[in-house]
Amino acid sequence: QVQLVESGGGLVQAGGSLRLSCVASRAIFSNTYAAWYRQAPGKQRVLVADITSTGTIYYADSVKGRFTISRDNAKNTVYLQTNNLEPEDTAVYYCHARISATEYYWGQGTQVTVSS
Repeated sequence: QVQLVESGGGLVQAGGSLRLSCVASRAIFSNTYAAWYRQAPGKQRVLVADITSTGTIYYADSVKGRFTISRDNAKNTVYLQTNNLEPEDTAVYYCHARISATEYYWGQGTQVTVSS
């Protein structure tokens, strides 16, 4: 029912910034929970940040103060602004949207590589 298309990843030096985007194929984000996860090689996929349909936001301790999650309902897009990137942030970043307990979607992932 919904396709999530991610973009914005790339190679950046430590201290740099990237803005990751997740565009949905139809308008869903005004009424959905959305999140960004990341998975480093050999590691579990972990929650980075999320935002509820009412705007409540959570950040993992590892990114708090550096990353910002936001959404633009008119553009059907969720963003993750990543600032002051560190090599430890290197991972594939995945967009996640949950419409209900039984309807949820994942993006394809976008690679973020931070060099030291």
